[in-house]
Amino acid sequence: MKNILSANDILVFIIYFLVVAGYGYWVYRKKKTDNPDAKDFFLAEGSLTWWAIGASLIASNISAEQFIGMSGDGFFVGIAVAAYEWIAAIALIIIAVWFIPIYLKNKIYTMPQFLKTRYNETVALIMAVFWLFLYVFVNLTSILYLGALAINGLLGGTYLHVVMIALSVFAILITLGGMKVIGYTDVIQVSVLIIGGLATTYMALTLVSEHFGLGRNALAGFNALMKDAPDHFHMILAKPDAASSQEYINKYLVLPGILMYAAGQWIVNLNYWGCNQYITQRALGANLQTARNGILFAGLLKIMMPIIVMLPGIAAYVLHKNGQLPGLENKDGAYAAILGFLPSGLKGLSIAALTAAIVASLAGKANSISTIFTLDIYQKYMNKTASQRQLVWTGRWVVIAAMLLAIGFTWNDLLGIGGAGGFTFIQKYTGYISPGVFAMFLLGMFWKRTTGTAAVAGIVTGFTLCVFFNQFAPAVLGHENLLYTAYPNGSGGYEIPFLICMGLAFMFTMIVMVLISLAGPRVNPRAFVLDREMFKISPATTVLIVITLLLISALYIRFW
Repeated sequence: MKNILSANDILVFIIYFLVVAGYGYWVYRKKKTDNPDAKDFFLAEGSLTWWAIGASLIASNISAEQFIGMSGDGFFVGIAVAAYEWIAAIALIIIAVWFIPIYLKNKIYTMPQFLKTRYNETVALIMAVFWLFLYVFVNLTSILYLGALAINGLLGGTYLHVVMIALSVFAILITLGGMKVIGYTDVIQVSVLIIGGLATTYMALTLVSEHFGLGRNALAGFNALMKDAPDHFHMILAKPDAASSQEYINKYLVLPGILMYAAGQWIVNLNYWGCNQYITQRALGANLQTARNGILFAGLLKIMMPIIVMLPGIAAYVLHKNGQLPGLENKDGAYAAILGFLPSGLKGLSIAALTAAIVASLAGKANSISTIFTLDIYQKYMNKTASQRQLVWTGRWVVIAAMLLAIGFTWNDLLGIGGAGGFTFIQKYTGYISPGVFAMFLLGMFWKRTTGTAAVAGIVTGFTLCVFFNQFAPAVLGHENLLYTAYPNGSGGYEIPFLICMGLAFMFTMIVMVLISLAGPRVNPRAFVLDREMFKISPATTVLIVITLLLISALYIRFW
């Protein structure tokens, strides 16, 4: 496999860098004022258009864990991993119609602020600290490590730390300009991401078609994938039985068939897209119609993401199976293995797409870390009289500090990200807090009786139950139970699929929160007033929703 970049590749990448950096600087200079405003810096209040919001949502979401990790799961499992993207499109509809109106009606700018407004300061502070640790030590570090690992592999495998520092510096430069710069540069980033990603997919499919003697025909290559690897084109994995191989069981542990749709997939997506500062921040500064249109636009873009991030992984599987990728050592190397076959110039474009995804996600995550620390901790507990300029500069210093911490923990892969498989690592370990957080937000929004005590209990219960079901339940309760089935994990023990663990933890957490709330006061003065007018949608919005649902339904019917 060729790893050295040609002069054309380097030129394409330099052009990408100069365009993004130049446009970002132009946006920064155009929007710069002598009296910086914190809300404008963190939220770009009122200045992002619907298409900028939608593009920024996708650019921040699609990163190394998708390009590398989801492509790896496409190599390992197949099209079933597309559930994360297609269920996300439906989740974005739910967020646009029911969640965003509540945030905007109550002038919510950060997720901890929502918790303070709805519950109390204790809940808000606990979750602010919790989110900061999660964002820095799981999300930021994994994005940086997986991204640097992928690009380093394309450069020959000897520049990991140099690439890591370069990605961090690029992301810092964008983030220091504030959410306006992030939002508008994300439009370029997502354009490069889609163009470069589609080019890579096209080349992967033509490689497959050439291997089978069908000429350079992408459609023929796709049909060849379906014929040569039919097991990789099923959205729902059948439940393993006594005759199932360990390899198939390992696939089921990652994507447990129809059961993952009972709760796990919905919790992952609704919590990520609706209760996550990193994502909702893009829409919180806009008016309702602009925010809704931007979110629905992101939902339409999500439908095509598996073409970009998953199909190259399946193509790598077929080529590897037929002896064309003998050097491929693990599933997370699938995407880089395909890039190694790209011609001069196109490889540079694909690396630019990968870099765009990584840098956009790093910038978005760093901005969210900065927003939560500055507005929910520094301003409230450390310097209540801070000026707007002080808040902005505090936010900038937090961005630099967060990136330095991420570099420190990724320098020698201290968290073991590489060993777990990138995409699975992130989904599993963010999933430890998702059930409790989502239950707390869901009941807080739509049930007036929910109390602050129940919210704290929900956080603790959700996390504790996730640890129990993931780590101890098979040994304590046995391998088979009416609620779940544990499977041998190939390491001498038994394991419950983590998406099922999330569903079980969410169910019991909701029960605990409801019981505690019923035992509390009958009227909660902090409950939001829900107005039916908030949830009305325009005819144009209805059309967008129907189109999205029809496309997803057609895909599921085709690949069931």
